Amino acid sequence: MDKLQLALKAIARRRLRSALIILGAAMSIFLFCVIGSIQAGLDSLLGQKEANRRLVVFQENKFCPATSQLPEIYAEELKKMDEVVDAIPIQVFTNNCRASLDVVVFIGLPANKLQQIRNLELQQGNWDEFLQYGDSAVIGSDVARRRGISVGDTFSIGSYTVKIAGVFKSDNPAEESYFYTHLDYLQYGSLTNGQGMVTQFEVVLNSSADALALQEEIDDLFSSAQIATDTRTKGAFQQKSLGDLAHVIQFSSILGYACVGLLFVLLATTSLMGIQDRMKELAVMKVLGFSRIAIFQNIVAETTVVGFLGGLIGVITAALLVTLSPLSLSAEAVTIAFVASWQLSLKAILISMIGAVAAGTVPAWVAARHAPLSALQEA
Repeated sequence: MDKLQLALKAIARRRLRSALIILGAAMSIFLFCVIGSIQAGLDSLLGQKEANRRLVVFQENKFCPATSQLPEIYAEELKKMDEVVDAIPIQVFTNNCRASLDVVVFIGLPANKLQQIRNLELQQGNWDEFLQYGDSAVIGSDVARRRGISVGDTFSIGSYTVKIAGVFKSDNPAEESYFYTHLDYLQYGSLTNGQGMVTQFEVVLNSSADALALQEEIDDLFSSAQIATDTRTKGAFQQKSLGDLAHVIQFSSILGYACVGLLFVLLATTSLMGIQDRMKELAVMKVLGFSRIAIFQNIVAETTVVGFLGGLIGVITAALLVTLSPLSLSAEAVTIAFVASWQLSLKAILISMIGAVAAGTVPAWVAARHAPLSALQEA
């Protein structure tokens, strides 16, 4: 406790320097947390329980949802297959297939199927209104906050105008950036080929199904049909849609740890410079009876406190940004939500403290080893 009190007093005596160091540490940990929240969102998306238990049937050699057109009657053939529980036709409309932070994604499907294949909990509105009106939609809470939409409002994009019947939360954060509406409403839009064609099918499998074998069977079935298909597990389909973006996100994790390295260099450099200015003070402490070990511990304690405070501020700021301003990154109508988690926050604080202890070791060793007499003579 005495060492902590001495460390706090030493930090308080140099308020401006300490504040700048804490701010620098906070910025490093803030960037680490924001980058980590993107990776956490990608892991959450690809780690959903249905990622490997459902199949997505898409048109062969197509990428953006706007280019995929499959006959809706394929659903009946899919339902006849062994181990297939259901095949849901889905029409997708997005205003942008490229990677973007603000993409609007409309997903149209038979209204009575939505609650069966998605775990959605309405926070506002009611399901009956959604089921009753063909031009209605239920939307995720993230997109509702991002665009300032509430129940009863209308929202327009392209040739579509929907009335918001409900706002939902989901156990899958990515879902909260979607507009769910009726299949036939999107099919009649001027940007599609009309009724009878859909973007894709989501195939629900039974618990004993071999997903990999079944996806090959589906593609073989339609290989000589009107339009050939490309079938993948839902997780693989999402990963393919994200393409290079997923690799960029994974590579960005290195940048997150680079920010931690920057924190280490910042604390080590400023701490060492501070020691050079305090040699007389430290020499007096040694003359008064402080041992080399006590001096070493005090310097490390100062650096650790600064690192902890900076890390805590950075974590809180990043968590507030991700929570209060819901962010998402989309490509080809697949959305990655920025996810703030306790695990990431605790990891960031722990890393900031470990980095601070490591950064303070060399300056503390220099201070402990310096002879008090030479320090007083130099002063």
